[in-house]
Amino acid sequence: MQVVHCGRVDYALALTRQERLAADIAAGRAAETLLLLEHPPVYTIGRGGDAAHLLDPQAQVLRVDRGGDITWHGPGQVVGYPLVHLGRRGRDLHHWLCLLEELLIRTLAAFAVPAGRRAGMTGVWSERGKIGFVGVGVRRWVSLHGFSLNVCPDLTAFDRIVPCGIPSCPLTSMAREIKPSPAPAAVATVIGQLFPALLDEWLPLVDTPSAP
Repeated sequence: MQVVHCGRVDYALALTRQERLAADIAAGRAAETLLLLEHPPVYTIGRGGDAAHLLDPQAQVLRVDRGGDITWHGPGQVVGYPLVHLGRRGRDLHHWLCLLEELLIRTLAAFAVPAGRRAGMTGVWSERGKIGFVGVGVRRWVSLHGFSLNVCPDLTAFDRIVPCGIPSCPLTSMAREIKPSPAPAAVATVIGQLFPALLDEWLPLVDTPSAP
């Protein structure tokens, strides 16, 4: 497992990188990889999302091949794209989603931000509202897309959408939960430290690739 800190990357470029890496991982040409980054402001909507949840007709939205509805990415939000060969780790998509939620919960705990799950809802919540988001895709049993965590973003960007398709969804960030707020890079570092061990704990390898 390699962890790559990418800085700020345009969404389309990051998606292209994901797709290439996923193909290489599926073919046994690359190691599993976690990409950690921020995006310039962008709205995306998952394959089952409702376009009516974009409230501002002037805003542009990208439809992408992941689960979930509409969301926003932008500066101050850490985004993670774990490219993992789930075909060699039990092929349990529900457990994979729970693992990503657990990663965010443990990351927040490292900064003394209490958070957890809510029954029937994907993602991670504090008492004030939703703080972590999960939406994944799978291609040839390699995961794409992943998670995002609100560190110190401009939360008014969510006013132009129905976040995650949840009406009146309360949103929060680490900056609202604790003072002083950590920098996104510090949060990304903790995520990168936690993820490899958590992956092997929750989804250990059950099959190894054949030699080329």
